[in-house]
This record gives sequence, structure tokens and C-alpha cells, in this order.
Amino acid sequence: MKTDKRKRWTQKVTESSDALDLEPGVFSFEDPLRIAESLKESAEQSNRRKAGPFQSAMSMLTFYVNRAGTNLSAAQKKRLEQAKDELRELYGKKRQK
Repeated sequence: MKTDKRKRWTQKVTESSDALDLEPGVFSFEDPLRIAESLKESAEQSNRRKAGPFQSAMSMLTFYVNRAGTNLSAAQKKRLEQAKDELRELYGKKRQK
């Protein structure tokens, strides 16, 4: 029961974020660049976010990866990690080591 409750909570956050209006199915897109571009557009259009657009978009992507956890296939996780790199590139940020 605890897992089901947590899953519903995560789904609610990704579907109805107070900071970003996400494109439906954004995290299931096949193209990492498309995921990054969609998150960037959502972050830049939002008037409710508390941080800058890059941080908001990256936070939502990281939140989804962390919360989906073991339910993500290796291919999905790889695609979402690539989307992080694409997002950094879209904003001209270098990856921190």
C-alpha cells in the first residue's frame, strides 16, 4: 500500500506541478532532445517557478528520474540522462564533475 501511495503522489506532482505546465507524456518521448526542449519551453513560459528556468527544468527531470527509480527500464533511464545533457547544452551549461 505504501508503494501505491508514493506512486500516486509522484504522478500527481509530475502531472500538476505548481511550477511548470508539462507537455503530456514528456518523460516518455523517444528523443532526449525533444524531452529537453519541452522542459525548457515549459520552464521559460512559467510565471510560477521560484528558480531560474534551467534549474526548474533540470529539477523536474531529476525528480522524475529519482522517483521513477526501479520502475524505469535501462533504456528509459539512459534516455532521460541524455535529456539532462541536452538540457545543459540548450542552456549553455557545462556538466559538473
